[in-house]
Amino acid sequence: MHHISAAAAPPVREPRHAPVAHLIRGGVVEGVHYGSVVVLGADGRTEFQLGDTDAACYPRSALKPVQAVAMVRAGLPLDGALLSLAAASHSGEERHLTGARRILELAGLTEADLRNVPDLPLDPEVRDGWVRAGRAPSRLAQNCSGKHAAMLHTARLNGWTLDDYLDPAHPLQRAVAETVEDLTGQRVAHVTVDGCGAPLFAVSLTGLARAAARLTTAAPGTPEARVADAVRAHAEMASGAGRDVAALMRAVPGLLAKDGYEGVQVAALPDGRAVAVKIADGARRARVPVTAAALALAGVDPDLLTPFTGETVLGGGAPVGTVRAAPALTGAPVAASA
Repeated sequence: MHHISAAAAPPVREPRHAPVAHLIRGGVVEGVHYGSVVVLGADGRTEFQLGDTDAACYPRSALKPVQAVAMVRAGLPLDGALLSLAAASHSGEERHLTGARRILELAGLTEADLRNVPDLPLDPEVRDGWVRAGRAPSRLAQNCSGKHAAMLHTARLNGWTLDDYLDPAHPLQRAVAETVEDLTGQRVAHVTVDGCGAPLFAVSLTGLARAAARLTTAAPGTPEARVADAVRAHAEMASGAGRDVAALMRAVPGLLAKDGYEGVQVAALPDGRAVAVKIADGARRARVPVTAAALALAGVDPDLLTPFTGETVLGGGAPVGTVRAAPALTGAPVAASA
């Protein structure tokens, strides 16, 4: 097990979010998304913060790369595409299902051993095709099945019980909690259950960004570097075709990025610069441009981020505005032309 010298847990409180994104229609601010943003420099110091970056929050699936590190530390032998899938919120494409089955096969297990919640594929087009074919929700199609398959594989390798692998007191989940505290540098503030059924650990946005930086700056061959390398090399296996997080990793050289439900995003560069974002209302349309603005503040070339600066707002089928990061992040004036 790894030594932990973690700081105190972040405070559990109502987050003091700030405006982070505007919905602009015809040059007028029609809507405001609140949230929090932190940018860390290569030395780990906070270079920018907006909102409440030190309060406890649930990283949701943005924590999956850290969970994957815990499994590799515990002996999980995966690399490449299958390790990326272990850290995935996948779209439910056939390659994802095939990969999850393969992880289970390596452990001598089947889909029946999974304890995640049965669901339809995450991607709308894949889900529609699934429904047209008359396929029922399944544990394999649920977007966390790669993580759950890897958890079972890890438990089997260590001789741990399988039926209760999601219990926070299980040796696997204790190892995950230890790794979360090690990489975030802070104690877990609270433990609950994620949507897939796995334990979910509350940390701060600053801690989440710090953990991502620990992965991208790790020495080659370490569990941290293996996970970071796998996700970056197989971005679509960690997400899916057409997903913004995969496109972001392709656009910015060396970037490790992971999204999570309820508007969470973390991203880190090879030199340790890192950002973490939480959109208070969970909106994807705000998460993407706010993340792009945070990466620009971290020093990423804005030209690389142009496709992620905000989706178009339509009026009568024609563009009349956009969703974009708030002036506190961009320095741009509040009003904007259509």
